Amino acid sequence: MQEFDPSMLAENDGQDGKKVYIAHAGKVYDVSGSKLWKGGLHMRRHHAGADLTTDIHAAPHGTEVLERCPQVGVVKKEAAAAERKMPRAVAWLLETNPFFRRHPHPMTVHFPIVFFLANPFFNILYLVTGNASFETTAFHCLAGGILFGAVAVATGLFTWWYNYMARMMAPIAIKIPLSIALLTIAMILFFWRLNEPAVMDSVGGAGLLYLLLVLSLVPMVSVVGWFGATMTFPVEKK
Repeated sequence: MQEFDPSMLAENDGQDGKKVYIAHAGKVYDVSGSKLWKGGLHMRRHHAGADLTTDIHAAPHGTEVLERCPQVGVVKKEAAAAERKMPRAVAWLLETNPFFRRHPHPMTVHFPIVFFLANPFFNILYLVTGNASFETTAFHCLAGGILFGAVAVATGLFTWWYNYMARMMAPIAIKIPLSIALLTIAMILFFWRLNEPAVMDSVGGAGLLYLLLVLSLVPMVSVVGWFGATMTFPVEKK
């Protein structure tokens, strides 16, 4: 059976009428007959001509779908040996808790996004209307954002391991430090408001700084969410 190295596999990327080959666990499969691999792109995310051993862990299906396709070769041993292994702790967690195979990060990340956007919204309503209940709601939303933000960061790191073997990528390099900064500022605001309940009543000085930090939550959570979305739903470049 033919042996493929990465460069040979990459030649079969489905472009310009070429065959559509993918590799998994040392085996090379011909998926040209699948409508889901038309043009060498699967679900707008996975590209043919590559080893998808790591990527398939994030799929909603198992490896049984590959068994329906003809095997056309194997990956050269040196190339297979170079592949990164899933951390043992992550593998154990997946084996004992199948729930985590269903993308825990996308399920949890929506909550901190909403809470962190709601905090500035209700604070502005308070400034406009003078209704104290809006400011109290903003404070509660801030607490919710911190709580679920910590959960989102933890599941995000887990999903990064699970889907990408902790491989550093541009979106990750932006998301991690910005998420840490977001949670740090949120906690500063929380304890500040906890110790000074009337901080929003000041129109200058400390009150203005507090408001600026509150408003900074909007661009930070938006950028973090945007880069997360580009990983789940890649933006096609023309």
